[in-house]
Amino acid sequence: MITASPHPRLLSPAPGWRELWRDAITDAGELLQAVGLGDRTDLLPTDDAGFVLRVPRGFVARMRRNDPTDPLLLQVLPQRAEHNQVEGFTMDAVGDLPSKAGHGILHKYDGRALLIASGSCAVNCRYCFRRHFPYGEEIAAASQWRDALAHLKADLSIRELILSGGDPLALATHKLEELTQGLADLPHVIRLRIHTRLPVVLPERIDDAFVAWLAALPLQKVVVLHANHTNELDASVDAACARLRDAGASLLNQSVLLRGVNDDADVLAQLSERLFAAGVLPYYLHQLDRVQGTAHFEVNDLRAQALMDTLRTRLPGYLVPRLVREVGGDASKRPL
Repeated sequence: MITASPHPRLLSPAPGWRELWRDAITDAGELLQAVGLGDRTDLLPTDDAGFVLRVPRGFVARMRRNDPTDPLLLQVLPQRAEHNQVEGFTMDAVGDLPSKAGHGILHKYDGRALLIASGSCAVNCRYCFRRHFPYGEEIAAASQWRDALAHLKADLSIRELILSGGDPLALATHKLEELTQGLADLPHVIRLRIHTRLPVVLPERIDDAFVAWLAALPLQKVVVLHANHTNELDASVDAACARLRDAGASLLNQSVLLRGVNDDADVLAQLSERLFAAGVLPYYLHQLDRVQGTAHFEVNDLRAQALMDTLRTRLPGYLVPRLVREVGGDASKRPL
């Protein structure tokens, strides 16, 4: 017997990125239940160390079930070790606050200005170098980007504008358009760089409206993604990357070297190959920023350099990311 198909008007539309954002898991017990570890509450600290859990369900679906060492789970699940006070780990490890040049504006390097576009992320990574950043006081998008645009207009040496956060794609597309309209009379700003994890953890964010905005920009466009493990990449991420490339963006990836997550030459080599298959060029492999609450993720420099030596023997040069550390006050990232 042939069953009639549902009437098209009766089919529910796919949820948009905002709905998926709101539906993220924010309770550690629920996250453990979702990955088959509901009986492992012994893994959890008594509180979240002042940094709330947030992870989209689509990202959770990529985690291995019944595995407390899953590399995606470890990136987002609160750990008891976050409460340890470790010498050398501070609240502002990369010198963000001393580099303030205005409301929500950081100016560390020649020719580039960085805007703290948003204080929100779709996923709260436990190793985040801005987990203690005072976002409530430092959002460049406030007041129609007025301070940011004034700073850019006054400094003709700035050729590249970097949007960071939080995640700049947490903002509605019309809010991003508000900024780029203000760049129209600043011919010295020729390039827009967006640092974002959303195409990886919530690829639905790369929707029609966003792609139309990005494609129409009369600027050079670079999107720097953030993936640490090949398991983070699936067909939905591939599709988001394709849309970004079709909109004229060059795609790079930066990773953080994390103990127990990707401190393995096989894992890093697979990540580079998988990124390139998605049209993304490996860019940086960051040594952990020594932010309070993250010491359990640290890989020592000798181990990191040995991993890089192995990668150079296994991959073509263009697939080997640069191992770097950010040091507050330095004029550039410090190669290791």
